Formats: sequence, C-alpha cells, structure tokens
Amino acid sequence: LLVKEEGILAGVEIARKVFEKFDPSLKMTVYIGDGAHVKPGDIAFKVEGTVRSLLQTERIMLNIMQRMSGIATQTARYQERLKGLKTKVLDTRKTTPGLRILEKEAVKIGGGANHRMGLFDMILIKDNHVDFAGGIPQAVKAAREWMKANGKDLKIEVETRNNDEIRQALAEGADRIMFDNFTPAQTREAVALVDGRAETESSGGITLDTLRDYGEAGVDFISVGALTHSVKGLD
Repeated sequence: LLVKEEGILAGVEIARKVFEKFDPSLKMTVYIGDGAHVKPGDIAFKVEGTVRSLLQTERIMLNIMQRMSGIATQTARYQERLKGLKTKVLDTRKTTPGLRILEKEAVKIGGGANHRMGLFDMILIKDNHVDFAGGIPQAVKAAREWMKANGKDLKIEVETRNNDEIRQALAEGADRIMFDNFTPAQTREAVALVDGRAETESSGGITLDTLRDYGEAGVDFISVGALTHSVKGLD
C-alpha cells in the first residue's frame, strides 16, 4: 500500500479485518500504523497471497482506507488549529449511511472526539424539537419524563439561538448547551453567561478559518459536520 499524498493514515486495522474475513491465508506485514503522519512514497503495509484474493479485496480496502485517512487528515488539521486551547473538535451524525462507525473511528484517529454515535448516546434537544414541544422547559421536561419511564440516564444537551434560550436551558439544568450560529463575539458572551454551570459547544457553519476564534471564545467543544460529510479521500 503506497501512500501518494501527505496526511494522517487511518484504516490499517480495518484493512486487516477485510483481508482476514475474505481470505485468512492473506499475509499482511504492517510498517506504518493508524494515526501516523505519512508522506508520498511511504509504504504502509504489504499483503501477500493469491492474485485473485488480492484483486478482489484491493478496492474494498482502498475505499475504506482512502475515506478514513481523508477524515483523519481533515480532523487533525482542525484539531491543530485549536492547539494550546482546551477546546475539542467533535464529529456529528452527518455520516455516510452504513459507514458511521468507520468514519467516527477515523475522527478519533485524527485526534478529534466523537459526539453521538446515534440518538441513544445523549438527548440533544434541537431548535425544531423546542418549537414542536412549545419551548425549552417543555422539551426538557418531556425528555426527563421519557427517561424516567424507560429507565434511562442520559445527558441532556440543548441547542440555543440566543441568550434568553441559554438562560432557560441553564434553569432546566441542561448538561451541555450548544450555541447555534453564534458569532465568536456572541460565543464569548455566552460562555461568560454559562459560567461553568454546563458544558458548552459551538456549532453551525464553523470553518477552518474561523475555528480558532471560537476556541479562543472559551467553548469546550466545536462540532464540525464537514469532518465527515464533505471530506476528500487521501490518495
């Protein structure tokens, strides 16, 4: 496996599983592992076996590794922008159908953190939920009643659109408060308002260029859909 582009290598252990599942007689020798910074000309691993098995597994393995390495590379780029800050970059559920586990694993390999694997990890009350429920207090109350009835103990995150909604989320005891489409200046104000009473997260249209500004505003997390939904594979 010859690397043709600089980036972060991801998917080596998944490639091993592809070969083992398809043909256990394929012999893989790994030189560079997941998470390593690679450059053109590097050889990540070699695989020996029958020509037929190599040809049949080649494209499956490459599709997975190029996608995972692209995501890990993008994530590392984002996390590097936050160097020296407490802020962690998070992925979202904006993943390729059927590939969420692999894509979220790639985010971790690239130095980021996973948000939710699915709706079962944490209750995230978004703006549309708030509107349907009739307000933040009603939405949080309904979520707590559902958890009690179903024997669940999940953290509750509330997406907010302004300072008034932040105050409501705090009053309801939200574990994490998301600032949706706030400017960096508004985010700094929002972080001061929360004052450590809940975890904080920025979301909505944050790019590599603006990321540092949000991190410096003091949020705990920044969620970035682009880590997985519009990434370019590594060659």
